[in-house]
Amino acid sequence: MSNVGLTILGIGIIFVATTAGAALVFFFKKDISEKMNTVFLGFAAGIMIAASVWSLLIPSIESSSSWGKWSFAPAFIGFILGGLFLVVLDKVVPHFHVGTGQEEGPHTSLQKPVKMFLAVTIHNIPEGLAVGFAFGGAAVVGSKEAYLSALGLAIGIAIQNFPEGAAVSLPLKKAIGSNGKAFLYGMGSGAVEPIAAIIGYFLAASLTKAQPWLLAFAAGAMIFVVVEDLIPDAKLNEHSHLGTWGVMIGFVVMMALDVALG
Repeated sequence: MSNVGLTILGIGIIFVATTAGAALVFFFKKDISEKMNTVFLGFAAGIMIAASVWSLLIPSIESSSSWGKWSFAPAFIGFILGGLFLVVLDKVVPHFHVGTGQEEGPHTSLQKPVKMFLAVTIHNIPEGLAVGFAFGGAAVVGSKEAYLSALGLAIGIAIQNFPEGAAVSLPLKKAIGSNGKAFLYGMGSGAVEPIAAIIGYFLAASLTKAQPWLLAFAAGAMIFVVVEDLIPDAKLNEHSHLGTWGVMIGFVVMMALDVALG
């Protein structure tokens, strides 16, 4: 497959996986069990943690080797900025977290299902940016290995998007009372990922000197989502072993993908 084909495949599968997960709403009569939700979200958290380290932070530090002993600086600063970016989104976008029942952002007249949809949409922006930055960096390097490494990140994100899509649509089905609408909301929450990926691609491909900062930025945003949203929503305090094993399995799956394809 050509490098362009790999890029289109990588950006496309992250949306397709979310859509496929959301489609499970047509096959489940009831919401998924709390234990299964813990496993799903724990697995997604593990994928995102490993992706942040192996696919984003380590390449960020390696690409700053010319900084000498300060090679960690772009990763350090970019990581913090990524977290601050999510703080800003939390403040300006009204949304509702199903797992914790917490509502954030400005008070509006938006209905609860819309706020649930916006909560997941916020989560998906960093994932799309991460994939876009990876492929944009690969375009600058130009090697097949760089594109395969970016594809590995996209596959990992897609794997965790499948259960995440189900974790979105099934609770929405309960709130809305309609399979079709819940599916469309779940699919729509994933539509932001290819959009963010395309933006990330052109930023990384055009601002070559900013690549270390951009990669770390995506990592910081993803870790923020894991710590603030995924882990609390997974309720690890109630099902600690299930959630912990979900995180560990997700981590090693993403690590294996990165090493095998990178």
